[in-house]
Amino acid sequence: MVKRETYEAKTEALVQPIMDELGFELVDITYEKEGSAWYLRVYIDKPGGITIDDCETVNRRLGALLDEQDFIEESYIFEVSSPGLGRPLKKDKDFARSMGEEVEVHLFRPLNRQKEFVGLLKAFDKDTVTLELEDETELVLERSAIALIRLTFDF
Repeated sequence: MVKRETYEAKTEALVQPIMDELGFELVDITYEKEGSAWYLRVYIDKPGGITIDDCETVNRRLGALLDEQDFIEESYIFEVSSPGLGRPLKKDKDFARSMGEEVEVHLFRPLNRQKEFVGLLKAFDKDTVTLELEDETELVLERSAIALIRLTFDF
């Protein structure tokens, strides 16, 4: 396991009991470098949406545990936030919640000379995602080929 994955897994083990206690959903944890700084980001949600006060509560509680455990070698910036409108679908529960919704998919490599697709999420399993395209045809994509999948924005 690479360092990034180790830090994310250890952070998840610390934050999950807090999420359970507060009735929040842990959406994602990322540890990534942007410019010269490292960022540890925890994305949370709840029915009706997350507030700034919710983020502050989790930040204080998890921050204290991170300081106590001190398993991250580098200095880093710690953030807790809502996943926002551009929330990617990553876990099976994200896909299940989004069944029948319109999603946009970005592939790592082109398929039929196209890297982006929009359609209704019709099915998924551990290996594939099925979309119903505008012309009512179905497109089955390998999950490993998907760089990003998220709900479309409709303003």
